[in-house]
Amino acid sequence: MIIIGIAGGTGSGKTTVVRKIIESLPPGSVAVIPQDSYYNDQSSIPLEVRKQTNFDHPDAFDWQLFEEQIADLRKGHPIEQPTYSYIVCTRLSETIHVEPKEVIIVEGIMSLYDKELRDLMDLKIFVDAEPDERLLRVITRDMVERGHPLEMLIDKYRNILKPMHDEFIEPTKQYADIIIPNGGNNQKAIEILKLYIEKILGK
Repeated sequence: MIIIGIAGGTGSGKTTVVRKIIESLPPGSVAVIPQDSYYNDQSSIPLEVRKQTNFDHPDAFDWQLFEEQIADLRKGHPIEQPTYSYIVCTRLSETIHVEPKEVIIVEGIMSLYDKELRDLMDLKIFVDAEPDERLLRVITRDMVERGHPLEMLIDKYRNILKPMHDEFIEPTKQYADIIIPNGGNNQKAIEILKLYIEKILGK
């Protein structure tokens, strides 16, 4: 088994990198654990207060559960991965059953932030992209998928996404074994990753 951590700012291309890694490996050999599933349970807090949550701050995550479940997968035990709703801003009662696989990918903006979590990883990757490129991707995605107005997205980027990225996400680049510039468009980096993973798995 190999556990891979993939971090990087919002809009950096993490999802594309993950998808291309999965496509390059045998079907059913990869389990992806998204950090977004491990936001804190806020069901005891009023909805209006929950809506003020800063989802780009480390305090928004349940690090203990995150670490425990990745450690369980590493030991060969299945987990019940939590699910989270941005609509009600709290954890849902439903869980996702995840069996251990040959390759476990832990993906999220701060997947390299916590030392205990990093220590469980065999390979740590930071997906990099220019700030203006990330901004354009976030705006395009959120306008199309979530119907957010442009002005709101620009304010969010200026007041939350950029300062949180600079303070908490960008510094985790120092822990990466591999930094992938240009996100999912970097085909050579994907090929190198594929070869490395196959070597670890003895193929």
